[in-house]
Amino acid sequence: MAIPVPTTARWTNRFSFLMVGIGASVGLGNLWRFPFQAGENGGSAFVLVYLLCIIGIVYPVLIGELAVGRHMGLSAVGSTKEMARAAGRSPWWGLVGGIGAFATYMVLCIYGVISGRVLAFAVAGFSGGYVEDAMPAIYATPMRAFLWQTLFMAITVAIVLRGLNKGIEGFSRVTMPAFFIMLTLLCVYSLSNGSAAAVIEYLLSPRFEELSPEVMLAAFGQAFFSVVVGGAAMLTFGAFMDEKANIANDGLIIATSDTIVAMVAGLMIFPIVFQFNLDPAMGMGLIFSAMPLSFMQMPSGSMVGGLFFSLAALGALTSSIAMLMLAAVAVEEQLQVKRNTAVLALGAIAWIIGGISVFYPHVNEEIDFLSGQVILPIGGILIAVFAGWIAPREAMRHELAGLSEPLFSAWRIIVRYVAPLLVGGVLILGVSARF
Repeated sequence: MAIPVPTTARWTNRFSFLMVGIGASVGLGNLWRFPFQAGENGGSAFVLVYLLCIIGIVYPVLIGELAVGRHMGLSAVGSTKEMARAAGRSPWWGLVGGIGAFATYMVLCIYGVISGRVLAFAVAGFSGGYVEDAMPAIYATPMRAFLWQTLFMAITVAIVLRGLNKGIEGFSRVTMPAFFIMLTLLCVYSLSNGSAAAVIEYLLSPRFEELSPEVMLAAFGQAFFSVVVGGAAMLTFGAFMDEKANIANDGLIIATSDTIVAMVAGLMIFPIVFQFNLDPAMGMGLIFSAMPLSFMQMPSGSMVGGLFFSLAALGALTSSIAMLMLAAVAVEEQLQVKRNTAVLALGAIAWIIGGISVFYPHVNEEIDFLSGQVILPIGGILIAVFAGWIAPREAMRHELAGLSEPLFSAWRIIVRYVAPLLVGGVLILGVSARF
């Protein structure tokens, strides 16, 4: 196969790239997974370790992905394969990008199911459709759940078919500012009408006695899951970056924005949790069972519930279009098929797998475990190793010119030694807990 030609496509401007990058990171992981992870793992103790992990581990790996992608200008698979080849290493290193892209695509296959549920709850909220068992009638059967999953996947495919600039970029440029406005309004409302003091105590008061290896590793896992490090998205996005863009600064903005959204989501959800004496460690049931019942008891609760789930739906869409695009770019490049053909085929496969999991929920659980707790951590380890050991130092220094020499040296130490060890710990914990 001929060596692929670097892409000439570029993000329209810096703002557009940042909205796409933040949109890919910000999703249900922030609005759903972070609050219940914090609830299950001791609140502020979890938050503290999460923040340290974002700063010290996730951010360095994130900018490493962007640097590799921009330097080669190819898909996640092509960038790692051709950079390894240029460095005199085996082209099998292309599996680094391939594993990450595959893991992210597997997440997409089940993401449509839960995102379809979010869409249904948003519609139910605006129509006053929450009922005592918290399951809206429009989502009450597997067939209806399948139809909502179908709608969500159809919207995702339609956006990606419009291309890089008119599709994913245009959508993110409009929806992400709207997302931030809705998040801020809901947070202010929740703090004003809920138990704000209890939330601040729960999330922000240091309780170091609750720190444990399990809590620390859960925080590491959430940080990687949230910012999609190891999933090849940032490798792909880097290929479309302008040569003059400061990767260190832009990566910091993406990681910081994702963290702020996760924290604000906690401040938005937990006031309601504590006001109605809900269990903050309920997991998924907190979002889809307990909170809709709480909305029924609040002033203008249907409107608030509709806005809350609309917010989650926007976050889910910005993530899903990124997942589908990075897979399509890789297939287009490696199999030499047209982009739209790749988008339609991959969208159809994800829709079918997701549809099967609606009727056979154990399929959803197995894919979630395999992709989120096994393949994504492996991808995180491999991209850190690749950026630190395989990618030529000179190439990385050129791409990360925004870092001072001491910071660049610290970055190299983290991606070479610290990140692989810590992510390996997350992997071992996840697998051992499963078996």
